[in-house]
Amino acid sequence: MKTLKTLFVALIVIAMVPATAQTADEILSKYFENTGGVEAWNKLESVKMVGSASGGGMEIPVELYNAKDGRTLVKINIQGQELTQIAFDGESMWTTNFMTMLPEKSDAEATANMKSKLGDFPSPFLNYKEKGYAVEYLGKETKEGTEVFKVMLTQKPVMVDGKEEPSVTYYYFDTENYVPIMTEAEITAGPMKGQMGTSTMSDYQEVDGLYFPFSMTMSGQGIQMKEIILNPELEASMFAFPEDKTTEEKK
Repeated sequence: MKTLKTLFVALIVIAMVPATAQTADEILSKYFENTGGVEAWNKLESVKMVGSASGGGMEIPVELYNAKDGRTLVKINIQGQELTQIAFDGESMWTTNFMTMLPEKSDAEATANMKSKLGDFPSPFLNYKEKGYAVEYLGKETKEGTEVFKVMLTQKPVMVDGKEEPSVTYYYFDTENYVPIMTEAEITAGPMKGQMGTSTMSDYQEVDGLYFPFSMTMSGQGIQMKEIILNPELEASMFAFPEDKTTEEKK
């Protein structure tokens, strides 16, 4: 009798393993279906987002550009002065040093970590198996009064102080609409290094058949999108490090 009971429990455990794995894929399938479809997301080449960030009692204009080949640009405008917060041309990454107001290349470690995310546009979940990523469904929770599915995404390791560290992000999908409303991940650089960083997404709106969150927070910084443009024309010079300007300013 004991043997039969043990066998019965083992069969239940075996049966649950593929069901758990399928649940994560079902959540992602529903997410892409509800936001425009996998085929449409795969065709997306680039995005331009125009909005504003709130901070210090000010509204700071923000422009974000992302492309399938990994190119990334974030520009902000403070009191009429346009600054590049981050730029990546697929090979090198740079930013504006707010002390000297000059462009400054990022260190090798930060650049390598940026390169490891080259295939993440428009979503790290899109074709995630081909990227070598893994997803795991961790059950239901409640976040900010909303019932959510918790999904763990494991990406390629990142370098932290010269050592490889796991790259794990927890996504919380609204159980009603199957869209992510929050993410949590450990911060690997900067003054908040080692702490858990939280981002939120809400106010999903349709843009040419695809749905994007128009309201976001990143580590407490609120960003409100005013316009999202799909497949804008992108000039290579937008992302390139301005060597000549740096040289001229230093003379």
